[in-house]
Amino acid sequence: MHKKAATILQLFRQQSGFVSGEQLSRELGVSRTAVWKHISALRGAGYQVEAVPSQGYRLLSSPDTLAAEEIGAHLNATLIGTRLVNLATTTSTNSEAFRLAEEGAGEGTVVTAEEQSKGKGRLGRVWSSPPGANLYCSVILRPRIKPFEAPQLTFLSAVATARAIEQTTGLKPEIKWPNDVLIGGKKVAGLLNEMSAETDGINDGINFVILGIGVNLNMTAGQFPGDLRHPATSLLMETGSRVSRARFTACLLNELDRLYAGFLDHGFAQVRREWQERCNANGREVLVSNHGRDDVRGFFAGIDGDGALLVRHSDGTIERILSGDVRVL
Repeated sequence: MHKKAATILQLFRQQSGFVSGEQLSRELGVSRTAVWKHISALRGAGYQVEAVPSQGYRLLSSPDTLAAEEIGAHLNATLIGTRLVNLATTTSTNSEAFRLAEEGAGEGTVVTAEEQSKGKGRLGRVWSSPPGANLYCSVILRPRIKPFEAPQLTFLSAVATARAIEQTTGLKPEIKWPNDVLIGGKKVAGLLNEMSAETDGINDGINFVILGIGVNLNMTAGQFPGDLRHPATSLLMETGSRVSRARFTACLLNELDRLYAGFLDHGFAQVRREWQERCNANGREVLVSNHGRDDVRGFFAGIDGDGALLVRHSDGTIERILSGDVRVL
C-alpha cells in the first residue's frame, strides 16, 4: 500500500466522523486531486470510503485482510510485529520467515500470508491453507538461549494462541502436547517452530527461531480435507460468527510479545505453569503412540523444563517422552 494511502487510513481511524478533503490535502502535502486518487486506490483494495460534498470522507469498513495497516491498527506490542510482511501467497510462512532470518531480518519480524500452497504441519504433515480464511503466521525471534531450550518457545506459542482465542471469542481452548490447541477436543490451531543454531559443542547458540502459528479462523466444514487424521474445527464453526483476522492476529502478537518478554526476564516457569493449567490431559490417563516403538500408557504428570511429556506409571515411576502422539483415555 502507498504510504499516502496508509496515512489516510490512519487519519480516518484517529478521527470519528468525516475528514475533510482540505485536511487530508494539508496533512499529506498533496493536491485535492491526489487525495482523490489515493481514496480511489483504497476503494480498489476493498475499503469502503464514503464521500459527502462539503463534509469530506469517512471510512465505513475495511477488508478482512492481513495487511500490515490492518494488523498494525490494533497492535500494541513493543517487539513482536515491529516489521509486518504480508504475502498474497507463499509456499509456507515458515519457509519465507526462515529465508528472511538468514538474510538478517530483525527479531520480531512477522510474516503472514493470505494463502499457503505447502503449509507445514508437525512431522512433515501438510497444513491445509485455503485463501482468505485463516491465520498463517511466522515470527522471527533471536533469543540468547541454548539450543536445547528452544522447544520451550513452542509452549509459549501455544499459551499465546490459547489466550488470543479466549480474548476474541470467549471460548475456553485447551492445549494438547506438544503443539496443538483444541476446542471441544477438535484441533483449531497448530504450532511448528524451526531453529537455526550452532551446535559444535563449544559455542552452542541460537541464530534464530521461527515460531510458526496456524489458526483456523473462518474456515467452513467443507474447506477441510477429507483425509484428516484427527477432527478439526474453526472459530467460525464454534461461534457461528466470523472473526476479524487482523484483530485476532494483533491480539495474538500482543500476547506473544508479553509472554516472550517475561520468558527472557524470568525463564520458562510461568509459561510452563500456564501451559499445564490449560492442558487437556490434566489428571487423566493418556496413551502415547511413539511411531513404531511400544505405546506408553499412564497418567499425565506435566512437562519438564525441556518441554518433555512426563507420564506416571502405576508403580509411581515417571517416564520422560520427547515425541509421540498423545490420546486422553
